[in-house]
Amino acid sequence: MKHWECYECEYQHNGETPPPHCPVCGADGDQFIETNPSELDQYDKKLLNLLQWSFPVVERPFANLGAELGLDEAVIIGRVKRMKSSAIRQISAIFDSRSLGYKSTLVAMKFDPDRVDAGAAVINRHPGVSHNYRRNHAFNLWFTLTLHRSQSLESEVDRLKSESGAEKSLLLPTLRLFKIGVKLDVTGEQDAARQEEGPIISGIRSAQDLTRDEIAAVRVLQRDMPIVERPFQALAAKYGIPQDVLFAYAADFQKRGIMRRFSAVLRHRNAGFSANAMGVWIVPEEKLEDVGSLIARYASVSHCYQRPSYPPDWPYNLFSMVHGRTTGDCETVLGEISKKTGIENFTMLYSTKEYKKVRVKYFPDGFNPSN
Repeated sequence: MKHWECYECEYQHNGETPPPHCPVCGADGDQFIETNPSELDQYDKKLLNLLQWSFPVVERPFANLGAELGLDEAVIIGRVKRMKSSAIRQISAIFDSRSLGYKSTLVAMKFDPDRVDAGAAVINRHPGVSHNYRRNHAFNLWFTLTLHRSQSLESEVDRLKSESGAEKSLLLPTLRLFKIGVKLDVTGEQDAARQEEGPIISGIRSAQDLTRDEIAAVRVLQRDMPIVERPFQALAAKYGIPQDVLFAYAADFQKRGIMRRFSAVLRHRNAGFSANAMGVWIVPEEKLEDVGSLIARYASVSHCYQRPSYPPDWPYNLFSMVHGRTTGDCETVLGEISKKTGIENFTMLYSTKEYKKVRVKYFPDGFNPSN
């Protein structure tokens, strides 16, 4: 069985051949690439660390990366091209959805176990669903839904619940954001429970009004980076926004908090991180700030949020996503957090099946900026 991924939206397909058209974005079958795990040497691992931590927004970024690793630009380009079919999912701008005028929520649904796959197929058809997983809990389907602010999350979730045949659903929007973003140590040289170095992205941002030209720049910068000597020049030639203008927009977006970073997003399993656990906690209101801030300091934690609780079905109000090479790594981190905080009421949810994992595409074709 071969594994295929749509170059445009990252929809994944298993089969001997790719589908004739992508069921998510409509791209032709020739836009699918075959993905395969590959062996990574130490230079690959160091390069992956650099790519996911900060991609140089300069004319020849791969030359900059090569200078840091002591390798020629052509060698770096060759390694990145090879890893695009294995460990690297995309290289692009990572935007803050709320700053762009979007809103999102985590949704948990409960299905009869024999109906989960069929329900997931219905959920996957929604273009605003970017991640969809089966997890080991009575609420067995978990997905994220992102919509423009002109649309209603509640109405869409109700519609999806009805159409998918779910027994129950929980709307779990972010109430407080303690952390988003992760820097995985692909080299394996650092401890799983190490503390974060550098600033942590936290806090919920407000929507900013973007001009038509800024929206056009977002559309370009969110696209997967071509792996050539001058990738921004290639984007400029294809989409009609000069390279120096793209650089100026990227710097301005980052300064305003609209763009979190420009970096690679990895296929975690192919990069050696085969486990992830969603640690969910019951935290007294007066301790939420301290506990959330402490959890955010762990480098292996990619997300830490306060979300609504729904006792007795769902009493948990603090969520933390932990990544590790093994389930033991995840359990070590969550166990240490429990000891340090004194919070013993927590549980761990593991993904047992991935149904969908794609990028959110902001301002798609046909979007009206006046909405």
